[in-house]
Amino acid sequence: MPSPTDIAAAARGWVGTPYRHRAAARGAGADCLGLICGLWHEFYGTVPEILPPYSPDWSEASGQEFLWDGLARHLRAKPLDDAAPGDVILMRMREAGIAKHVGVQTETGPEGRFVHAYFGHGVVESALSLPWRRRIVARFEFPDRRV
Repeated sequence: MPSPTDIAAAARGWVGTPYRHRAAARGAGADCLGLICGLWHEFYGTVPEILPPYSPDWSEASGQEFLWDGLARHLRAKPLDDAAPGDVILMRMREAGIAKHVGVQTETGPEGRFVHAYFGHGVVESALSLPWRRRIVARFEFPDRRV
């Protein structure tokens, strides 16, 4: 089973992948959810759920937390203050909006970092600066089991 450091290292292997909405192919294209699906595929095989078509503003009109609910179905929730490399972090981009950005934490502490697919930038590793940390609303870890 993948260790947290295996997951963080694999996420870093996606850096440089161009941003492509609804894609999940390392080196060819990914969005933030595609990055997580791609990592799942690397470690476990087929993704556990077929994703329905979604738009960049998905579920904003309804206010439903589709991404949060989906992550909770397949990953293990963790306390927000229990940060570790390899964690999947879920972010709310606007205070009153739904949580719709996700990444993988690669470093913890004051020099915290995360890998995410960011529109206009592709898959990048960014400092987990205070403006990013304030957006985190949930933290998950990949399960210990094979699917």
